[in-house]
Amino acid sequence: MRFAIVGLGSIGRRHLRNLLRLGQRDVILVRTFRSTLPDDELRSFPAVSSLGEALARGVDAVIVSNPTALHMPVALEAARAGVHLFLEKPIAHDWEGVETLRELVREKGLKVLVGFQFRFHPTLRQVKAWLEAGKIGRPLFLRAHWGEYLPDWHPWEDYRQSYAARKDLGGGVVRTLCHPLDYARFLLGDARVAWAYADHISDLDLQDVEDMGEIGLRFANGAVAAIHVDYFQRPPAHHLMVVGTEGTITWDYYQGLARWQRADGTTGEARVPEGWERNDMFLEEMAHFLDVLQGKAEPLCTLEDGMANLRLILDALALAQP
Repeated sequence: MRFAIVGLGSIGRRHLRNLLRLGQRDVILVRTFRSTLPDDELRSFPAVSSLGEALARGVDAVIVSNPTALHMPVALEAARAGVHLFLEKPIAHDWEGVETLRELVREKGLKVLVGFQFRFHPTLRQVKAWLEAGKIGRPLFLRAHWGEYLPDWHPWEDYRQSYAARKDLGGGVVRTLCHPLDYARFLLGDARVAWAYADHISDLDLQDVEDMGEIGLRFANGAVAAIHVDYFQRPPAHHLMVVGTEGTITWDYYQGLARWQRADGTTGEARVPEGWERNDMFLEEMAHFLDVLQGKAEPLCTLEDGMANLRLILDALALAQP
């Protein structure tokens, strides 16, 4: 298969490396040539400055990994050309063009995978299995917390110029760290935003975007969630708790550990496999995308999932306005 990758920042390069590990070497790079990373690993691949040039060469799938505010124009151009999509999260920074993309995908029978890699995390999948097995009874409440210091993300660049810090590129912590909104739905089903607060409260030099968000969700099954994200916590923390009628599940990303405990005192746990590393989520995600393209699997994270996540983001930010 031939792939085009649009956007060669850190995530685009990760996808390129993983395609290579999976034996896919026919890749066209669509670049602005303004990357803050060295170009050494890219020099052996054909590079063009527009998606149209790549599509003219014949492409089976486009990987959309440019800044959030630029996702939808690329996705729409690819979809109009009848090309399948790997679409990084969040799928867009606003709703413009999203319904059109859905119509094109349906009309042309396109395959779309949205890049929420935590759906491929081994212990978070185990949490889902425990919930589905009724290990803690009926889920009542979920709390997710993710805080990371933004300047530590990409030490090679000025964080103030990164997409995550810029409103014009679709930044802000609610959009950029939207994974908990997705895996909350992955674990407990459809939800709506019940309340939200977002603001810039730290000393970080950001361009009109929030550095913290507190979002309350109400699920269709009656459960409630409270989700916190921020750009300033040091050391970083990323963890989850689900309380049910018969017990509690906890998950900690940095410990690689998930646990359940029931009211009767019984317990259990799951750890990430020995040698597991962060890229394993992305590698499994890309392997899954190849299976989707070959008709061997249905997308684990669909365009509809991406749209539901975007709706939660936009509703939260609208409610958070003073």
